Amino acid sequence: MNLINQHLDKNNLHHAYLLEGEREAVAGEVLKFMDELEVKTAGNPDFTHIALDSFKIEDARNLKSFANERAFSGGKKIFMISANSLLLEAQHSLLKMFEEPVENTHFFVIVPDANSLLKTLVSRFYVVSARQDLASEVKNAEKFIGMPLQKRINFIKELLVEPEETDGEGNEVVVLDSTRSKALKFLNALELILHKNLMSKPAFDTEAKCFEHFFKIRKFLRMPGSSVKMLMESVALIVPIL
Repeated sequence: MNLINQHLDKNNLHHAYLLEGEREAVAGEVLKFMDELEVKTAGNPDFTHIALDSFKIEDARNLKSFANERAFSGGKKIFMISANSLLLEAQHSLLKMFEEPVENTHFFVIVPDANSLLKTLVSRFYVVSARQDLASEVKNAEKFIGMPLQKRINFIKELLVEPEETDGEGNEVVVLDSTRSKALKFLNALELILHKNLMSKPAFDTEAKCFEHFFKIRKFLRMPGSSVKMLMESVALIVPIL
């Protein structure tokens, strides 16, 4: 991944990092970096790892309270937060804390997609992306925006089919790329292509509606039990044919 070597300098730590990518892999890199800093990650009251599916307003309040306490060691306090989504209320609650850094207090916030966060919040971080390449998704997105509605619906159906993989002896193999992951990656690519296309044209309401809708879809895609098919079909309906 080379995330740590390229962006994290133990001699010049930023107060807050936003690390974008697959959270288990990124968290592993951060823990390795803690070794370089000689920060213990077990049995250390000055190192806190918060791992949640959804980071809520009460989590934000607790984090602010913990961050304001002095380090037990008198040295650095480290917070590593990994979450699939940060609810809007929680993001607003954290704005001031990240705007006014506390000396020797550092945050490593891991999310799958920085586009799902408020731009005002993201602007307070040193952003590092470890997301997978979207080359194939971008090609599909370019085709998708020119398709009529029925072809888009058919494309969504094919996109969300889970491959049936075996080890050659009939035993099931864990499929790493779930339908939700596929949908999120395609949505990222679609937003990129739409932004490039619409930026070259006069501004109109559809642009704002599309990106606002994408924000909502990302949030719902990370909610257990939500229908990925229905959510992505709504994307097919709202995106203008270009």
